[in-house]
Amino acid sequence: MARPDILLRMDDLSIEFDGSRVVDRLTLEIGRGETLALVGESGSGKSVSALGAMNLLPPNAKITGERWLGDTDLARLSMQGWQHVLGSRVGFIFQEPMTSLNPLHTVAKQIGESLRLHQGLRGKAARQRARELLERVQLPRPDELLDAWPHQLSGGQRQRVMIAMAIANQPDLLIADEPTTALDVTVQQEILTLLAELRDQQGMGMLFITHDLNLVRSHAERVCVMHHGKVQETGSVSQVFTSPASDYTRTLLDAEPVGKPARLTHATTLLRASQFSVSFSRPRRLFSRRPPPFVAVQPLSLNVAKGETLGIVGESGSGKTTLAQALLRLVPSQGEIDFDGQRLDTLTGNALRRHRNRFQIVFQDPYGSLSPRLPVSAIISEGLRFHHPELDDREVERRVRTTLSEVGLPTDCAARYPHEFSGGQRQRIAIARAIILEPELIVLDEPTSALDRTVQKHLVELLRDLQVRRGLSYLFISHDLSVVRAMAHRVVVLKDGEIVEKGDCEQVLNTPSHPYTRTLIEAARPANT
Repeated sequence: MARPDILLRMDDLSIEFDGSRVVDRLTLEIGRGETLALVGESGSGKSVSALGAMNLLPPNAKITGERWLGDTDLARLSMQGWQHVLGSRVGFIFQEPMTSLNPLHTVAKQIGESLRLHQGLRGKAARQRARELLERVQLPRPDELLDAWPHQLSGGQRQRVMIAMAIANQPDLLIADEPTTALDVTVQQEILTLLAELRDQQGMGMLFITHDLNLVRSHAERVCVMHHGKVQETGSVSQVFTSPASDYTRTLLDAEPVGKPARLTHATTLLRASQFSVSFSRPRRLFSRRPPPFVAVQPLSLNVAKGETLGIVGESGSGKTTLAQALLRLVPSQGEIDFDGQRLDTLTGNALRRHRNRFQIVFQDPYGSLSPRLPVSAIISEGLRFHHPELDDREVERRVRTTLSEVGLPTDCAARYPHEFSGGQRQRIAIARAIILEPELIVLDEPTSALDRTVQKHLVELLRDLQVRRGLSYLFISHDLSVVRAMAHRVVVLKDGEIVEKGDCEQVLNTPSHPYTRTLIEAARPANT
């Protein structure tokens, strides 16, 4: 029987898939009103431990050991018992909100489903409660967002909808699996402060799974470090961070991205945008006038030099990704776009397609941007075959192998599929797909947000090395200011689609002139332990 002061207890939890052990005798406890952080590199067993404890793994998973939620033996629960526990007593915030939300249902319907099943709320009562939950997680325009579909929301907005769903029924235990991965630094602090308030108000326990050690410092009482499915050490945050007992923990603490990009000398302009803006028409409701268009990017001007990295920072929904995609003519825009002397904004059809090999994009979610049905060789060579049909198979294979080596992947992985790789490896595949075309400009849209610190550090070093060897220019979008500092020559700060500050990276991040920039920097600063 579990002790009454312990909300969640795992004793010698082990998980195997087809005879391969991925979690080895994990033991941990979470008290009421306590936050325990579970940290470790990608593939260390953090998420699978939580999923296994809550019976959310596929049938081929073999789970042994004890699992208790208060005085409930989770290992003995029936299907009906699990239906009561999940969503009611336990809330789960998953890492990837786009795949966790149903693309066929509006936000109101998805939150309302949980309220109906566990609280019996329907109609106006369910909608009002859903609205309150959206306000609780600091989502603006809640009435408008209730009728929105998941694809109409930014990554940060989707994650906050997931959090609203998880806390809808005031659970005893909240399992937050990388809950702030898609959020900017200010919203990270707001959301985690909100979760801490809920924890204190309800005596809720929280299992906080993350790779961001700065957030662990600020928002957890105890920490459990995992590596290859085994616990390396467990203790108070101050104890583990100040005097770590494990060599692996020391490696994690030393994995902050460091260094600076190579210095630019006499660089010429590659990309220039003048009086550039992006707006989207809104749908017209029945028997009413069409509302004015939504302005996602206010009129602005910017330029990127050859061999330069321009960092774009700002909160979720500030227009960072929209700006970058519009500059590459992936979404409609207004204004001039000059790329190395060629007006891109006037090109259409085949004329535009002939230029696309000169600029490429690496998306935030490497798994979602790689076709699960194609092997790595086909993914990387697809663009090459389109833009260079004169190349024979042997030459294409040679270039694929060369590019794989250049991004630090073994050449024998070309026949494997995306699901066989870790998050960091998939991001390297996405980079290989971009650089094989020998572009002059690459847009990097949050390329490190889903990666743990050690992989982030290696990826930053790889990108800087590629930039020097290939003379690449980068548009680097990120909410992680430590990564921006290590990558960018200059920085543009966006707020509500408008540039509020821009300049040399060190100058902007060390001596910001705008209050909004100061707020971003303050939110990113780690708390003292």
